[in-house]
Amino acid sequence: MSSLPSLTNLRFEFYGASLPYFTRDVVSSFFMKLRHAANQQQPTIAMGSYNGVAYVDINEAPSSPRLDNLKKVSVLPLIFLIFYEVSGGPFGVEDSVHAAGPLLALLGFLVFPLIWSVPEALITAEMGTMFPENGGYVVWVSSALGPYWGFQQGWMKWLSGVIDNALYPVLFLDYLKSGIPALAGGLPRTISALALTFILTYMNYRGLTIVGWVAVLLGIFSILPFVVMGLVAIPKLEPARWFVMNLHDVDWNLYLNTLFWNLNYWDSISTLAGEVHNPKKTLPKALFYALILVVLGYFLPLLFGTGAIPLNRDSWTDGYFSDIAKMLGGVWLRWWIQGAAAMSNMGMFVAEMSSDSFQLLGMAERGMLPEFFAKRSRHGTPLIGILFSASGVILLSWLSFQEIVAAENFLYCFGMILEFIAFVWLRIKCPAASRPYKIPVGTIGAILMCIPPTILICVVLALSTVKVMIVSLIAVAIGLVMQPCLKYAEKKRWMKFSVSGDLPDLHEGNQESFDFSED
Repeated sequence: MSSLPSLTNLRFEFYGASLPYFTRDVVSSFFMKLRHAANQQQPTIAMGSYNGVAYVDINEAPSSPRLDNLKKVSVLPLIFLIFYEVSGGPFGVEDSVHAAGPLLALLGFLVFPLIWSVPEALITAEMGTMFPENGGYVVWVSSALGPYWGFQQGWMKWLSGVIDNALYPVLFLDYLKSGIPALAGGLPRTISALALTFILTYMNYRGLTIVGWVAVLLGIFSILPFVVMGLVAIPKLEPARWFVMNLHDVDWNLYLNTLFWNLNYWDSISTLAGEVHNPKKTLPKALFYALILVVLGYFLPLLFGTGAIPLNRDSWTDGYFSDIAKMLGGVWLRWWIQGAAAMSNMGMFVAEMSSDSFQLLGMAERGMLPEFFAKRSRHGTPLIGILFSASGVILLSWLSFQEIVAAENFLYCFGMILEFIAFVWLRIKCPAASRPYKIPVGTIGAILMCIPPTILICVVLALSTVKVMIVSLIAVAIGLVMQPCLKYAEKKRWMKFSVSGDLPDLHEGNQESFDFSED
């Protein structure tokens, strides 16, 4: 370093942070970025809108490796991919009535989205356009808190997603077993679950654009029977049935877990941002329309179902909407609902597996996982990530519905806490960084927005059973140990790790505070 010009031997002090030595061209870049940050103004815009700012990453580099020969996902398939990441229709919401009665169930699916879904969708829109690359929330947390916590985020969210995906073969067979009793258990059920997993995994292998348009078709097919059921139910509605409530007979654990499971995972779409056409514009718009679709898709079927038939809380369990359809419209409507449920679970499975597998690909591109996770098939899909995710689904599919939901929610809560911290920290540390979509609140508003969902997370965690808590904490502990083990394997060259040259460096030269220090 002694041969460098005197200017490069300076140690700069910026916002109280000492910066290391750097070369003349980096110094020049430093002051250029400083002027850019000082002059740049980013007016806030409403969700679903776009302010026309051309995406420039906070390191002014392409955000994700692009494969020009592969088609990108457009806005309509993206809406239905989000729809299936989060919802897929009202299948699985029946337990909310079983746990708390009609009034609390209806209020839950109106109020809970304001507390949880809207903040999560807004944060996903801002952070997903700030870092439009595969890896999504892993990259957000890595940028804010460092690669160790980024890995923990990736481990918990991937495991949570795989656990979540294990639900869909279970729900699929639950809706068909009333019409095909052999699927209720035993070898036929096991073979059916394995066959379904194989078929849907192959669909993921064939390409994300195929998955997206399949999601559109499945979504339309899944929503239509509930439109018909609502029309048939209108003459039979008795509004008094909606106001039944008994606070002394509420299973709060089941109630909150059902609401939470049915209204989360908005951030999952961020792990596909590198596969989206013009994500700076497409992602916020798709989140906005998907939010409306999800809330209406839950609330209206519950409104018609609870208002048109006498209440029997014990009957409101998985698959009960098909029984309601038979009572209201006959056997033909029941079969349609059951077919829609089957198709919906197929849509949720392929959407979730896409998110999980591309997350692993994004982590490998960041050097957090061995390089072979970044390998793509000839269809552009992450083959190793798909195989790992499918294997996890098969291993977990023997658990009961309630056990799967509770374990998935517990892990998901930990991941969301890290996301909220990363969101607020980047607002404080990088207030003028390029954000093609920005939530129209300041730093204080960002903090206040995260408080209600954080309180909800604490409530969900506190209501977890001891069994779920122990299993989930063991899973968290595995991630805490796994990252140092992978680093050791990299150091010993037992496995090859590499960072894609097309990605911006999250930890050197990328922060608006211009902290160029090494991790």
